[in-house]
This record gives sequence, C-alpha cells and structure tokens, in this order.
Amino acid sequence: MTELGFIGLGVMGGRITERLLDAGYPVTGYNRTKSKAQWLLEKGMKWADSPRELTEKVDIVFSMVTNTDAVRAITSGENGILAGLSPGKVYINMSTSSPEFSRELATQVAALDAVMLDSPVSGSVSTILEGELSLMVSGDYESFERVLPVLKAIGPKVTHVGENGLAVVMKIATNLSLSVQMVAMSEAVLMCEKNGIGRECALEILLQSVIASPMIAYRGPAILGMREEEEVWFNCNMMQKDMLLALELGRKLDVALPTTAITNELYTATRGIGVDHFDMAAVFDVLALMAGAKSSIVSTTD
Repeated sequence: MTELGFIGLGVMGGRITERLLDAGYPVTGYNRTKSKAQWLLEKGMKWADSPRELTEKVDIVFSMVTNTDAVRAITSGENGILAGLSPGKVYINMSTSSPEFSRELATQVAALDAVMLDSPVSGSVSTILEGELSLMVSGDYESFERVLPVLKAIGPKVTHVGENGLAVVMKIATNLSLSVQMVAMSEAVLMCEKNGIGRECALEILLQSVIASPMIAYRGPAILGMREEEEVWFNCNMMQKDMLLALELGRKLDVALPTTAITNELYTATRGIGVDHFDMAAVFDVLALMAGAKSSIVSTTD
C-alpha cells in the first residue's frame, strides 16, 4: 500500500493524519515537538526524526506548517524534504504560504525528478471531524489524478485549480473573505446590542438570515464567550498572516483590496489589546472596545 508521510502535526495536521490512519494508510509522522504527536503514535503512526528521514521512507510526503518561513525550514538543508526526495516521489504542501515561493519550490522538486502539488484546505477542525473538508490542488494534473484517492480520504471536495501556486492563491482569497465576514458580522451584532437587542438574540437571528455561512455558523458563537483554556484552531495572528499575503498579491496585480486592508488593521489591534492568541473571532473584541461594549473573553476565574 502507498506509504504516506506527514510533517507538521498541529491542530489541523494532526487531525488530517488521523483521517489517513483511519482510512488504513500507513503513515509516518514528524513534528518539531514529538510529545504533541504522542496521541497519533498510540493510534499506529510511525515516527521519523527529521523531514529527510521521513521523505526517504515514504511515497507521498505531506506538510502543513505555519507560514512560508516554516515551509522553507522543513524543505531546505541536509535534513530537509528536498534532501530526501528521489524520482517518482510526490510532495504535497498543504501550508498557506507565498504562491511565488511555492512555484520556486516546485521547480526545485522537479529538478529531482519528483513532483510537488499545492493542496491547502478550506475548513476547520469541526469540518475535518465531520468529513467535509475541502481541498484545493494545483500542479501537474497527471500526478493529481494519481494521488486523488489519498486526497479524498482527507476530504470529499477536491478541486484541481491549475499550475503550482494557484491553489495557494485560491486559499488566500478564501481566507481574506473569512476575515472580512467576521468583521461585518461583529459590526452587525454590536449595532444591535447598542440599540438594546441582546447579543445572543442578535446572533441567533443573524445565523438564521441570508448572511449565515458555514464560517459564521461555527465561529459566530465565540463572541458569546471565549476562554483561555480552550483549544484555538486558527488564531488572530494566523489570520493576519493570510491577509498580509493577500495584500502583497493585490499590490503585485493592481487589485485593490480596501476591505481587506481595513480588516488587517483591526487584526493588528488584537495584539494591542492582548487577544491575538485567541481564535480569529476575537477581532470582535477590538470592535467591542471601540463601541464601549462587553468583551467576549471570559476570565478563567469567572
């Protein structure tokens, strides 16, 4: 059976690896902090001590790390993915990184007679658990068709976008929309609240209206209360990383992104008020502070 490897076993990467294991694939994993992968080792995942070692052992290598610098760190050097690639292997990068860097990396992989595909995902932990994750893939189409059964074990919605880098562009476009939606919804709730409509009531009605989206459905309730001890799927800094990638692309292509630019400043303010480590929904607190309304952050002593 096809041997798989997964590098980056964080909140999302760990759950994707779990799905691959549950589908019956042999998976070898690597994470900078091994202890965070213990639960996967107990489920049957094998371990490698470096990205290179992992790559040498498997047929298809996946990676999902935080940003462009992190992708560069796991792919380069004597212990990186590139050092372990050999002809016929496929490297699938699921990270949201710079499209330009992705294309450069694909060229380096091709020089080794291997293939690189970009495959960022749209969804959250709950989407993975429900088996509804959406994947965007770019790169060589024949290689895409060859690995499609593996990708469908991760999520049922798999779309080929085009040449390397374009799936990442699609992911960035998706995420800039998520951040702007979150801000618009927060403004609507606060306007209602300041007029005397309870926050919970306003949110309930909005979730039943035409503005409701899957993202609003699973992130909207966070404005009713977030706690420090809760697992964070995608924090404010991660969201801003994607908005900055969007703004960079917009400048290069002469595409004005005014709502993204304004939303980006609000996410900068999450660091100013100390809520950037919370889920991206914590941008609500910036607007709440500006409106003189109650924070969504619940003290651990409450």
